[in-house]
Amino acid sequence: MVIASAVFCSTALTTSDPAPADVPFPPVPAPRLDWKPCVEGPEFDCAVAKVPLDYLDPGRRTIELAVVRRKATGPGRRAGTLFFNPGGPGGPGTVQMPQNYDSFPREVRERFDIVSWDPRGVGNSTAVNCFTTTEEAVAWNAGKPAGLPVGEQQRAAWIAAFADLGRRCERRDPELLRHVSTADTARDLDQLRQAVGDPQLTYLGVSYGTFLGATYANLFPGKVRAMVLDSNVDPQAWTNHASDAEPRLTPFLRMGSDVSAAATLDQFLTLCGSASTAGCGFSAGGAKATRDKFDELMRRLRQHPMGDWTYGRTVADVVSALYVVHPGWTDLAVRLQDLWQGRVPQSAAPSAASPVPVPVPYTGDEQAGSILCSDSPSPRDPGVYHALEEAAALRAGDAGRFWAWAAEPCATWPVVAANRYRGPWNEPTAHPVLVVGTTYDPATPYAGSQAVVKDLASARLLTNHGYGHTALINSGDCVRGYESRYFLDGTLPPVGATCEPDARPFPAPKPRGGIATGGGGKVV
Repeated sequence: MVIASAVFCSTALTTSDPAPADVPFPPVPAPRLDWKPCVEGPEFDCAVAKVPLDYLDPGRRTIELAVVRRKATGPGRRAGTLFFNPGGPGGPGTVQMPQNYDSFPREVRERFDIVSWDPRGVGNSTAVNCFTTTEEAVAWNAGKPAGLPVGEQQRAAWIAAFADLGRRCERRDPELLRHVSTADTARDLDQLRQAVGDPQLTYLGVSYGTFLGATYANLFPGKVRAMVLDSNVDPQAWTNHASDAEPRLTPFLRMGSDVSAAATLDQFLTLCGSASTAGCGFSAGGAKATRDKFDELMRRLRQHPMGDWTYGRTVADVVSALYVVHPGWTDLAVRLQDLWQGRVPQSAAPSAASPVPVPVPYTGDEQAGSILCSDSPSPRDPGVYHALEEAAALRAGDAGRFWAWAAEPCATWPVVAANRYRGPWNEPTAHPVLVVGTTYDPATPYAGSQAVVKDLASARLLTNHGYGHTALINSGDCVRGYESRYFLDGTLPPVGATCEPDARPFPAPKPRGGIATGGGGKVV
């Protein structure tokens, strides 16, 4: 599952002023959900919800939301509906919920219907699609550097490509672009809650889905039954503290994604180096030697790419591969060793164990960009991004370069959302929120989860002393147990509760004269 593939982020020029925060939103009747078995997965049900494009003018234009459901599997009394957002932004829930269904705690699957949806602008819902044909989209994608640009020529090509994308999108459906904000999606979520008949919302959001959850909790605080926010985006950093001033940094750099990714990469290399080559294919027999080996490989690739494995593509692959520890870290080590030995790595084969009950939708860069650029400010001058890259590289190495360029496409994005929500974030909710933060996360720093606990009116932090992006797909029985008790009866973990990983990323070599011991992360 790609939760926050962060090709994109940030802000843009508004085509009209956003609505004032105190404008009342008229009531809207709940949509009808006509559930039918999904075409390619009969254990899942599919439906389409019609919602207003603009909740301030609900009678003018409607859009469609593609929705998927897996009914509660247990014989006991059903507890309600758990809504799930897989992050991104731009993650299609109709694909990613079924793919990751087995990662939900067993007790939750037994007692709750689990529902997800493609947010407005995304996938099988009314989607932002800025190309008339698939061939057009492929040609556009081939015209820009992979991962991040290297050198003046590639920087110019990157900037020109994303400026062109913004112009294409504005020509296709400028009205839709102004109404794909997180606040719009939070209102859609409340419509879906009403459609399934739940008096209050039960919700799990991961990565960007935590920002959606925080937005919902502050727009509809009385409707929060239970909400788990896993791997958190700090809403203050994301919205640049609601400032209208030109930001100096991108949202990812404000959040510290670059520093967190660098720390996670260092853990990957340290643990890899402490393992044998049988345990980690890229091991150089020690932590320092393995870090030096990685740095040398990156220097090589900047000068001499291996086929289409450029430095930029490789850095992007490394950051993305750190998201899922098992088997992602082991597979990444194999690819790095291939490159070290002068071989072009083989692309990973799709998992046969990932059911997709709906047609796989188009999810191009413009879908993530349309959401992120609506909500989160970045510098408007494309010329400053090279300097941001160099500054990020000083504090975070190769990962800093990746996260600096991840936001540049929004520098030339043509619109800002009409109805953004930028705070406050401390509206008292009907029930407290459970916040889960992982200590070594390559996308959303642990500090973001700490910040969310302070931002929200009532929240409890569960610390996952582990690795990877989201506890949902990387944690073990400890996190799942706490989440199950919270979802079922509202029981929060004790203050200061922590969890350790079930297994370390790479097997440690057996100590001489003793028994091998496991290992876990430590708090950053």
